[in-house]
Formats: sequence, C-alpha cells, structure tokens
Amino acid sequence: MNQSPAQNSKLILAAMIFAVSMTFIDQTIVAIAVPTIQDDLSLSATGVQWIINGYLLSLSALFAFGGRLADIAGHRSMVVTGVVIFATASALCGATPDSSLDESWFIVFRVIQGAGAAIMFPAALAIVLGAFPVSERGKAMALFFTTAGLLTSIGPLAGGYLVEWSWRAIFWVNIPVAIIALFLTWKAKPANEKHPAPLDYTGTALITFGMGLAVLGLQQSSVWGWDSLATWGCIALGLIVLAAFVRYELGAENPLLRLEVFKDRAFAVDNVILFLLMIPFVPLFFFASMYAQISLGESASQTGLYLLIFFAGFGTASQRGGRLLDRVGARSAVVPGCAIAAVGFYLWGNSLTELSVSDQWYYIVIAGIGVGLVLSPANTDALNRVPRERYGEATGITQTVRNFGSCLGLAVLGSILILENRSNLEATAAENGISKQVGGEVADVISQGTGAGETSEHLPPRIQKVVDAIPHDFALASRTVFYAMAAVMAVAFVIALARMPAGKVEEEV
Repeated sequence: MNQSPAQNSKLILAAMIFAVSMTFIDQTIVAIAVPTIQDDLSLSATGVQWIINGYLLSLSALFAFGGRLADIAGHRSMVVTGVVIFATASALCGATPDSSLDESWFIVFRVIQGAGAAIMFPAALAIVLGAFPVSERGKAMALFFTTAGLLTSIGPLAGGYLVEWSWRAIFWVNIPVAIIALFLTWKAKPANEKHPAPLDYTGTALITFGMGLAVLGLQQSSVWGWDSLATWGCIALGLIVLAAFVRYELGAENPLLRLEVFKDRAFAVDNVILFLLMIPFVPLFFFASMYAQISLGESASQTGLYLLIFFAGFGTASQRGGRLLDRVGARSAVVPGCAIAAVGFYLWGNSLTELSVSDQWYYIVIAGIGVGLVLSPANTDALNRVPRERYGEATGITQTVRNFGSCLGLAVLGSILILENRSNLEATAAENGISKQVGGEVADVISQGTGAGETSEHLPPRIQKVVDAIPHDFALASRTVFYAMAAVMAVAFVIALARMPAGKVEEEV
C-alpha cells in the first residue's frame, strides 16, 4: 500500500530523528564514562581531554562544509554517508585496543565521529525542512528538537547504567540506532535533490582552520589558563582567519556560504538569538550534572533524572512554540521565551544553595519552558528564509553559530565556575583557620572531575571542615554561573524585542 504524503513525512521525520539521536546522546554520555575509560586504558590526562575535545573540535570545524556538501551531493546521500561514518567510528572507539596504541586510536576515531556528525546533521535537518510545507514546519521541527534535546539529557542516565556493564557499550549502542536510521531512511526514501556546483575549497579550508583554532583556544582555556598566550593566540588567530573567510566569500563566484543571506534581518536576528541561547543551553547539561553530583550527592544515573525535570518544561513549550511559529511567526514565541528563560535561570540559580530538588524543580521547569519557546522557532524561522536548494548550507550556518556559542559558553562559564569555587573554598578554609592553599587544593580536585560524589576518606583529615563545605560552596559557584546564564538570556530578550520582525514566512522562498 502506498503511503500518503503526510504518513511519509512522519516516517521521514522519524528516520532523521534516529539519525541525529546518536550525535546528541554522544554529547553527554561520553563524559560520564571518562573516569572508567581512563582507569581501564591508563590514558594520560591530556589524552582523556582530547577524547572529549577531538569530537567537539571536528564537529565545530566541519559543520559549514557538511551543509554545503549536502546541497551539492544530495541530502539523503549525505545522511546515509554520515550515519555510516559515525556508526563505524563508534564501533572502532568501542574496540579500542588495550595497548600502546589505545590513546592515539581513540582520539583519531573520536575526530572521525565528529566529522560524520558534521556531514549528517545539516543534511538531516534539510530533509526535515523539505518534507513539510512551511505552514507545518514549526510543529515538525519542534518535535525534532524536543526529541533531540531529550536524548541529550538521557545521555548521563544511559551512560550511568551502560558503564556498569562496560564503557565500550556507550559506543556500541550507536550501532543498532544507526541500523534503524538507515532502514527508516530506505523505507521513507526522502528526496535526494542535488544542486551541482563547484565546491569552494579555499573557503572550506579557511572556515575549517578558523573555527578549529578559535574553538581549540576556547576548549583549552581551562587547561592553559586565560592568562596564557596560547589561549589568546589560538582565539585571535582563529578570528583573524574567520575574518579572512568572510572577506573571501563575499567576492567568491561560488562561495561555500552565501553570506548575503545575513542581509535578511530576520535571518540575522534568528542567528544572533541562537548564538546567545547556546551559551547557556548546552553548557547547562554539564554544569547541572556537576551540581547534582557534587552538591546534591547524586549518582551519574540519578543526575539524568535531575536533567529530565528541565525537559518537562522544554518539551511542552517547544510544541507550543512550533505552533505559534506556524500560526503567527517566530517573534510571538521567541520574545517571551527569552524573558521566561532569563527569569527561570535566575530563580533556578537562586535556589541552588538550598541543596534540595524539591525547592528547585518548578524553577527548572520555568527555565525549560523559556528555552523551549526559543530554540525551535528561531532555528526554523531562519531556515524558512532561504531557498530550498540552500537548505543544507543554511543549516550549516545555523549549526556553526550554535556550536560556537556552546563552546564559548563552556569556556567562559566553566572558567567562572572554577574561579568562584576556588574563591569560596579558600574563604571557607580561612574562616576555619586553615591555609587558603588547602581550599585551593580541594578546588583543584573538584575541577579535575575527581571530587564529585566522593567522601572525605579520599582527602586528608586535616581539611575535614573544608570538605564538609564542598556541597554548599560549589552551589554558590554554580549560582553565579546560572545568574550569568540569566543575564545572557536577558540580552537575547532585548535584541529579540527590538529587532525581530513580526509575521511569518507564508511560503517557500
């Protein structure tokens, strides 16, 4: 029996959700397993760091290339290629040999994983756009982002259980998901439109190198320090190369990215809002996970449940935001969403020192509602503003902007958290007649990820009073970070209120 267009659109949506789900789960699940992986393979501290950073760096650097390649070579082809690359690299990460090759092997295939994700994600998003008329995209994309966001929060929960069996399982779990994605893609047969054009190799090299350097500097800031020449040198050189990329693209005959699209005010504002939103959104999962484990004493799997509270608000509001986009346009969802997110993050941060989920859950839901109203409508509205043959390219732009915001948020807010926590513990040590250096040493243990959930028997008895203060002092530091998140969303609200145009896109460009 032939499927109706509506049924096939839903099948396409399901196929693309399965395809990208691996990339979202991977953002959080690997971090949970890192201590176990390090113990099992005896990896160096630098090696462990690059198991995380290598994936994110590759993903950030190649998003724009992946988006343009999808438009040229075909969206379905690139989804299939990306899924195969990602799943194969995942299998090989899980098969890392316990030998002298382990560290290099692991890092190489994590980088390849990131490349697979960068090829797959823009093409998958472009397929979802093409499968639904403009009047129905808000609802479809809301479901896409809600499911993807939910899977991000499930990462710690699933990782906590899988690691108990084997850390290798967190990579092998991607294989059955990939098989389902490939089967559904074959069954749905989404359009594989190709728009042949010369690939801009110079532009590709410039944006890959520029994004790679800038993101590397941000990622390494916690290791090298913000007073390091290497940190600022990487960031500055990356931004210089990105400026050269912009200048080159504006004069190129067949540019990698048609930057003229930013002349559309709505597209430009949508991307600014997405950039600001990502500064707190993705880092939220890491900081809330740390807070739950260090301040609340939750296990890794319980931490996943703590994060799910956020999605009680996010999922509901995302659906509402999608309907508002379809009916009256993005502004009606984005402007109040930014305000609600700012209030939610502020109230959530203010309640962290209570050290009780029962005193926080309604504020967590409010923050989720605000983010849910913003993410899908802003993203979908931006993509609605470009021609069909440039969906992949436009998705590459929005994802590059979003990923850069995430990296900036992780670097800056992470530094604030570390410095505030150190200051708090040093003050606690001084109040108890102990050297500030002791408080700093405890803070270093926590910042290295080895103090979460540990008991005082792992630390010298002479600093018992400082140890007892860890949950409260870390909560104080986390509060500062959440206040910063609220401030970022307040800025987003002002920009959306002042610059986001009213009305909706009536039909395809």
